[in-house]
Amino acid sequence: MKTTTKLQSAVCLAALVAGGTAQADVTAAQVWEDWKSQMTLYGDDSVSIGGEETSGGTLTVRDLAVDIEDPELTVSAQIGDLVFEEQRNGTVKVTMDESYPITLTGVDGVVVTLTVAQDALEMIVSGDPGAMNYEISANSYSISLDEVVDGDITFTGDAQIVANDLTSVYNTTTSDLRNVAYEGSVSSIDLLVDIQIPGGNGEYVTGGGKIENMALNADMSLPVDANFDDPDTMIVDGFSFAGGYSLDNSAYIFDINAEGDQASGSISTGATSLEAEVNADVISYNTSTTDVAANISASELPFPVEVGLSEYGVGFEMPTSKSDTPSDFGLSLDFIDLTLNDMVWNLFDPGSVLPRDPATIQFSLAGLAKPLFDLMDPAQQAQIDASEMPFELAELSLENLRIAAAGALVTGTGAFTFDNSDMQSFAPLPKPEGDVVVEISGLNRLIDNLISMGLVSQEDAMAPRMMMGMFARSTGDDRLETKLEVTADGRVLANGQQIR
Repeated sequence: MKTTTKLQSAVCLAALVAGGTAQADVTAAQVWEDWKSQMTLYGDDSVSIGGEETSGGTLTVRDLAVDIEDPELTVSAQIGDLVFEEQRNGTVKVTMDESYPITLTGVDGVVVTLTVAQDALEMIVSGDPGAMNYEISANSYSISLDEVVDGDITFTGDAQIVANDLTSVYNTTTSDLRNVAYEGSVSSIDLLVDIQIPGGNGEYVTGGGKIENMALNADMSLPVDANFDDPDTMIVDGFSFAGGYSLDNSAYIFDINAEGDQASGSISTGATSLEAEVNADVISYNTSTTDVAANISASELPFPVEVGLSEYGVGFEMPTSKSDTPSDFGLSLDFIDLTLNDMVWNLFDPGSVLPRDPATIQFSLAGLAKPLFDLMDPAQQAQIDASEMPFELAELSLENLRIAAAGALVTGTGAFTFDNSDMQSFAPLPKPEGDVVVEISGLNRLIDNLISMGLVSQEDAMAPRMMMGMFARSTGDDRLETKLEVTADGRVLANGQQIR
């Protein structure tokens, strides 16, 4: 079953409805008209209503329903009544039913029924046709599983996600594009799963979690006449997004007994953040998580597995629009202070030969490059595919390299510039000039330890030792250094010795 995809689709739909996806003017009728125009994004025949009633400055919409279909999934939301009430200060207050159902039907026939509920949800809309503001708050907002029907099998139980103490502010403007700036916060998010598997002889899936102090932000631009049936053209037409989230900490527990296997454990993290940007000029993504800890027990494991990580992070940036000047690009990975419990270590090192210090892998690349095409333009895709190098590389730097494990340490830095008038000397790359320096400590000791453990033979160790002797120079006790240099005249040197 594609239950995860179905739940994600329901969450997205519910959040859009509760968050006020439409813009608003200062009258109830104008607010509703704009809601209708916005909801046509789901499709011309996707929105239905039972009727509209107007009394003074209050507009009531009866029996609002949204039905969205694609080849894999059908989503049906029976949202119920909406009330748009004009306030004395010129704003519009929007209220809706405290709960409503969502039904998801997969192409495989699986039917998932959910309930969306909001406690004390309040939405106040102000502004004018060119600049609208939304202020939204709620004591809680939840999505709960009612049942999953798969053929003649029905799954029931408790499964829900609850966001507590929500506040958010939208600022919207419209010109050729519809622009939305968003900031929001949630004091905590609670997750619960407690499902008994029908006919499973006591099999179950249980779990829970809590996320503390989440903050969200986003700036998005969307073409007014966006064609969601052809999403490949949206970025070319002006779509852009920049935003992310942060949270203070999170913790999860689980216990699963299914198909004769049992597993349980806990996972926790400290501060976590994510920032992303997508537009015609750049794609970037940066995420970081601290203080990761996992403890897992399973019937297929001979002992509990404990894993710790002080920090994990990934960074990526790439220019995407054709330009006459180079732009920044980068790639980074931080995998800092990995620890394993002694039971795991003893699987491959029962004699405690290797140092069990925390392991680290870090690297960071940065540079300048000039795209030769508009990489996000579908009309140029054939040219991009036919090109060996869709970028003109100008600079590349190894900002940081650090690998520490089992008593050995590798570090490195370096930088190169590239001459794009010479594409033959180092084809298919342009001619480089610069150097990189790599320092290694503890490698001979690590090889000796691997030999004593029987993992590497003396003969197998001979080749790497010879290579180190050829391309590295000693700088101390079990310390080596290699400097790889490319000169202006195209020579390649290793510690001053020409190798090309």
